[in-house]
Amino acid sequence: MATSEVGLMLKGYGLTTAEMIYHMPDHRHVLNSFVWQDYDLAPDYPRLFDFIAYWQDAIEGPLHSVRFVHRKLIAPGEWRNVRGEFTYH
Repeated sequence: MATSEVGLMLKGYGLTTAEMIYHMPDHRHVLNSFVWQDYDLAPDYPRLFDFIAYWQDAIEGPLHSVRFVHRKLIAPGEWRNVRGEFTYH
């Protein structure tokens, strides 16, 4: 059963975006980029590391580097203490 995105966020998952820089299979001196995005758990990032392992096993273009960011989308809201209210006509 597929879990909804909100369900994943409530379980602590956050949006992880990774940019893979890799060598082109036919032209090893040429670099290309691929962007991957999924919901993942910090700090272990099991889905990201599973994808990197898949890339190394199944895709011919060897990885040059990987950059990634992670953002929890559901977090405690920011609030301000309001001490008064002014009404203006």
